[in-house]
Amino acid sequence: MTRIILIGYMGAGKTTIGKALAATLGVTFYDLDWYITMRYRRSVSDIFAERSEAGFRDLEQRMLHEVAEFENIVLSCGGGTPCFFDNMEYMNTLAQTVYLKAEPDVLTQHLLMGKGHRPLIEGKTPDELRAYIQETLTLREPFYTQAKHIIDISLLDSVGKIDECIQYILKELRIGN
Repeated sequence: MTRIILIGYMGAGKTTIGKALAATLGVTFYDLDWYITMRYRRSVSDIFAERSEAGFRDLEQRMLHEVAEFENIVLSCGGGTPCFFDNMEYMNTLAQTVYLKAEPDVLTQHLLMGKGHRPLIEGKTPDELRAYIQETLTLREPFYTQAKHIIDISLLDSVGKIDECIQYILKELRIGN
């Protein structure tokens, strides 16, 4: 049985890496935010607006406990997921956890280029975004580093490097050796 959970800051590439890793392994990919959106038929932004961050985090924990029990999956979690309740401990008991680590400058570039609506960074200038990332990454790092595996993705800038990252993860997790 394969159960891999990817964590890291928003914009680190969890969805991109997760989809590629799941395809390589022939397992199902789930994105926790997408799963929440499908189950509740509301966007994460709408849930934040309606329930506040605390309400969203409670819902997120319940959905994590649901989807993380599935077998033969790669699961990508939201950037804050590991930092609330006992989520990180719970994920470590069920799965191979992988922290996709990136420097604040890289995350800033990814988020500025990225598409999609991210409620926590909406309306920030590039300088404000970088400062916000640095501040929140400092707070989240103690949770992220509890992952069983840490992979630096700071140089993940091409399809070839994505493939290299997948091969590195497979080697690190001792899958396919």
